[in-house]
Amino acid sequence: MNEEHLLRIQAIVEAALLAAGKPLSLDQLRELFTEEERPARQVMEHVMVLLEAACEGRGFELKKVASGYRLQVREEFAPWVGRLFEERPQRYSRALLETLALIAYRQPITRGEIEEIRGVTVSSNIVRTLLEREWVRVVGHRDVPGRPAMYATTKQFLDYFNLTGLDQLPPLSEVRDLEEIGREIEKNMQAEIEFDSPTEDESDQQTLH
Repeated sequence: MNEEHLLRIQAIVEAALLAAGKPLSLDQLRELFTEEERPARQVMEHVMVLLEAACEGRGFELKKVASGYRLQVREEFAPWVGRLFEERPQRYSRALLETLALIAYRQPITRGEIEEIRGVTVSSNIVRTLLEREWVRVVGHRDVPGRPAMYATTKQFLDYFNLTGLDQLPPLSEVRDLEEIGREIEKNMQAEIEFDSPTEDESDQQTLH
């Protein structure tokens, strides 16, 4: 395959990632082509390397996350890009991030187990928010009286926090690192999250042990 053909595929991939507004896997990108012209997976992997290099020195970068690849604004330019938006994304409360961290590290875990570790009641708003954002999902029920739901994280969670796997999370004892990850992605993506009662869980200042 000559260089001109590779550059053509690269341009198509770049256009698709810009238009998609979400991560696309290699298989999804290959499906953009007809069966006759579809690049081999190895060729597509090479194209992604070329595209990543082409983004050097530009205001955006190619980022690989759990669901695939996406083009996103580089963090260093977030302060300027953020001025395009009238409303600033709402900051996530520490209580929500601690709950999310426990689900990520101890999954599958029930709401009661989270409450035992944190020493406080988990707000219904927090659980509902995490489910609505599709950051966590119910993966089963614990075989104990009441059969409480067990929660685990999703690919959407990994995508949002710019991760390819849970092994990239900071140590559980450093929850502030997870909070900082959330801040950075909020700047880059200008994501918004709505609470029915924004102050309900923000007063919770308990820390993880």
